[in-house]
Amino acid sequence: MRHFIKRIPILVAVAGAVTLVGWTVEAEPNRTTMPELAGLVHYTTVRRGNVTEHIMTTKEAIQAVKNGQPVPAGTHFVLVDYRDGQVYRTFVMEKGLGWGGDYDEDRRTGDWQFQWFKPDGSINMAENTARCQSCHSSRADEDFLYTLDDLKAFDGAVID
Repeated sequence: MRHFIKRIPILVAVAGAVTLVGWTVEAEPNRTTMPELAGLVHYTTVRRGNVTEHIMTTKEAIQAVKNGQPVPAGTHFVLVDYRDGQVYRTFVMEKGLGWGGDYDEDRRTGDWQFQWFKPDGSINMAENTARCQSCHSSRADEDFLYTLDDLKAFDGAVID
């Protein structure tokens, strides 16, 4: 019995590692596309040290949120990540009708899918999109958005 008790921490660690394997997925091809940024509205900016993030979406998404409606399918939210004044990467979340069904229930974030892109617009396969889903899942009551309040407050001038 004593020998078994000594192994409990090891068993817990192994179980934890096995559980995390499902969340260590690298970027994966999915339905998320890189939209034309010129057609989007820059509605807020987030700054963290030398990182500046411009966050944008469509006029239709902003209007839907202001009207208390869900963000419509086909909507892109884009976060352009600048480091020292240069585009470092671009994060895109896109909503599509029924897209949540592409994932197991424990990884689903409504009908949103996520992707990281390099400055040249190609998919950055080194980024972990499962981590994005995991983090955004905590915002289920806000349509999986961290900037829902900024959208509601947006009056045409970028919230800085």
